[in-house]
Order: sequence, then C-alpha cells, then structure tokens
Amino acid sequence: MADPARARKVADRIHETVARLLHRLKDPRLGFVTITDVRVTGDLQQATVFYTVYGSQEEQDSSAAALESARGLIRSEVGRALGIRLTPALFFQRDALPDTARTMEEALAQARERDRQISQAARGASYAGEADPYRHDDPDSPDEPGGPDDLSGGDGSGGLDGLR
Repeated sequence: MADPARARKVADRIHETVARLLHRLKDPRLGFVTITDVRVTGDLQQATVFYTVYGSQEEQDSSAAALESARGLIRSEVGRALGIRLTPALFFQRDALPDTARTMEEALAQARERDRQISQAARGASYAGEADPYRHDDPDSPDEPGGPDDLSGGDGSGGLDGLR
C-alpha cells in the first residue's frame, strides 16, 4: 500500500501527462476532451482517468473509442513520465459531473420558479384571522376577575386559600 500523498502525486502526474498527450494524438475521432480527474488505487496498480467531451452524444462515443484505442500508447508515455517500477493500468471513464451539475441547475431553476409563483400568490393574500393572532393584555386596564390567569378563584377571597 502506497502512502496517500505518493498516490496523489502519481495521480497528478498521470493527469498532466495524459492531458499533454491528448494534444499530440492524431486520431480524428478524438473530440474536445478534457481530463477532469485521475484516481489511483492504493497499490498504484490501476488508474481511472475521468474525462468530459464537449459535443453531441456521437462525438462523446467516438472520443471514448479513440481513447480506448490509444490506451496502450498513453500508458507507455505515462510509464516514461512516472519513472516507477510498475506502470498503472489505465481505464478511461466519462465524468458524470457535467450531467450532475446540469441536473442541479435545472432543480434550482424549478425551485426559483415555484418560489416566484408562491410569492406572487401571497402578494394579494390576507390573513385568515387577525394579523396578530396573539392576545395582548393592556397594561392600563386592571385584570378582570375570573379570567384564565386569575388564581383568586373569582370570589374575592384573595388566592388559593379556598383550595385547602
């Protein structure tokens, strides 16, 4: 098991090497590919290269085929750049991040639209009861005997004496 810091350095080096190498590949199927991330296993035997392709589904499929066919060449260049005893096996995987971000943006847009509709509906609305539903005691008026807060019993006896 390699040190996590070393695995991170190897992943960064693979990222740089693959990104640089993609500009030199002459495959016409290869579209506008961006390497977004590289993850290396703890034993440095396998590396997953995440990528995105700008374009239609057809361009994404053809770019995936081009990357798969150039995997051996890319792996040999990565091996030269890393200079370690064993070169990791490379696997290319399309990154789902743009799709996830698009889904989140759509959900936020829907929430904003619903908030706007609710705000517009509430603009002309009024309260079902009074605007302030809480009872406020007027400090200038004396408490009425027999009210819910009156502990005198309402008979003028002056307190809880009648309960004994």
